[in-house]
Amino acid sequence: MNNDTRARIRDGDPPAFAELFDTHARSVYNHAFRLTGDWSVAEDVMAATFLEAWRLRNKVDPDGGSLRPWLLGVATNVARNHCRGNRRYRAAAAAYATAVPEPSVPDHASEVAGRVDDRRRIAATLRALGTLRRTEREVLVLCLWEGLAYTEVARALRVPVGTVRSRLSRARAKLRDGAEAELAREGRRCDPPGPGPRKSDPEKREPAARPRQTTGDRVNAVRPAQEGIR
Repeated sequence: MNNDTRARIRDGDPPAFAELFDTHARSVYNHAFRLTGDWSVAEDVMAATFLEAWRLRNKVDPDGGSLRPWLLGVATNVARNHCRGNRRYRAAAAAYATAVPEPSVPDHASEVAGRVDDRRRIAATLRALGTLRRTEREVLVLCLWEGLAYTEVARALRVPVGTVRSRLSRARAKLRDGAEAELAREGRRCDPPGPGPRKSDPEKREPAARPRQTTGDRVNAVRPAQEGIR
């Protein structure tokens, strides 16, 4: 974005803001979802972000390149007011994990297995993302997903560059360990139960023992025959 467009935005020129929206709306929308874990909330954050950008237009630096880092910083601040807790990430992960899978072709079994594994890892990562502190999640999203430089993230969040580095380091370690723990828990839930007690083969069963006859039983069995001889 050239300096002339920046100047027009600072002056509140509607066509310049329309161009800003068309260029960055999708990026802001995706960023809002990564921060909130909810698509409907992301829509609200995106709309509020551009309203806030209009209100803060006089703070736009007249010199510089893309306004994307500035917009993402505004979106981050707006998302803080919309976020209602990390449970949204759990809900998003559950919805993603239970989504209807794509039709598979038997000849491509390895490819299908790879998609299933990717789906599990994404769901596990979303759940792990929900365990991060808000400040760690913001830095992680801006640095890794949005690809901003440390200095750009520092300006967007109004914190020192050293703080960005330390938060990112903690967030990456927590996300990695958390995702692996989620996958391990899921693996234990999916493991088939162990073999139960083996049933004996009916063909190899020992013949049932005959009931033992008492002396009285033998006498009663013989008596009718003796009576018939008389």
